[in-house]
Amino acid sequence: DGEVHINELKNGNTEMFWNPTSEVRRQRLKRHIVLFEEQTDFESERLWQHVTSAINKGDQHKATQEKFVLEEEQRNAARERRESGTEWKPLLFQHDAGTNEWRYKYEDLRPWDPLNDIAQFEKDGILQTMERHLSTRMSNHQATCINNQITRHKRSAKDCRRRKTSDQPSNHSQNTESSCSTPESVQELSDDDGKYLGFESLCAQCGKEMNHLKEIHSAVLSLQKAQQDIHR
Repeated sequence: DGEVHINELKNGNTEMFWNPTSEVRRQRLKRHIVLFEEQTDFESERLWQHVTSAINKGDQHKATQEKFVLEEEQRNAARERRESGTEWKPLLFQHDAGTNEWRYKYEDLRPWDPLNDIAQFEKDGILQTMERHLSTRMSNHQATCINNQITRHKRSAKDCRRRKTSDQPSNHSQNTESSCSTPESVQELSDDDGKYLGFESLCAQCGKEMNHLKEIHSAVLSLQKAQQDIHR
């Protein structure tokens, strides 16, 4: 998020290559790290602290010495394990025999979902993704279904009344009337029985859709209760 320049060694000219605006700086990813005093001995920031300090001070000789000390300690530890027959079992990495590489055990390679994924964080070395509550997504879908159901039923009621009051009903309208029993009014949401919609009578298709909504409602309540238990 800082300025980057290109230096031409031939003529000594300097050219601006990258100069981020304040808007670009505001969009940078926030860095969340474990507090230094809470880190274990083998976490990078603590393990390489003396090397980092020397680099920041511009002491390349000191940095090289500190790096050599760390590497020598690791070689000695590996030698001791080999002599004692102790198998080294990494906590966060596993060996891929196919590629002969070490891979992070908890890697998440799926694309980022901006509608569901909120933040990604690391805890005890394990990378995790905080997601939106499934119950919230289900509630949004549930609301859409209810609105669609009300709209369709009102339209059906209006059509059936029009067909019933027609002076010269066609064969098609008669057949439709026989399969449609629509109330004159649509009741509001019922609080007594816990149902989304309360109709005096429903045609077969609407009744089937209502049963489906009731099943969704029951599933959502179950998910919400499980989510509350998890939060507690």
